[in-house]
Amino acid sequence: MNLMLIAMILVLLIPIYEAWRDDDIWQKMLAFASAATKTSVMILVISVLRDDWMIGVVGVIILSVGNAGLMLLAHLIKRMNER
Repeated sequence: MNLMLIAMILVLLIPIYEAWRDDDIWQKMLAFASAATKTSVMILVISVLRDDWMIGVVGVIILSVGNAGLMLLAHLIKRMNER
């Protein structure tokens, strides 16, 4: 399973590299949308491996809402660290 996660991370780097190379704004938007989707799938795989449903809920939120879910997660983590 660790090899699968490493492969998923490597596949995640492909659209980021393409966004870095290209100056077209639409290509960058597509690359970052693809990265967000791949990140949410990776979170779901990790939640299944760890048998942690809370991580899975975050993955589903990110997958269904998109980048707003990542921003929500970052805000929640920031609020939790303040306490």
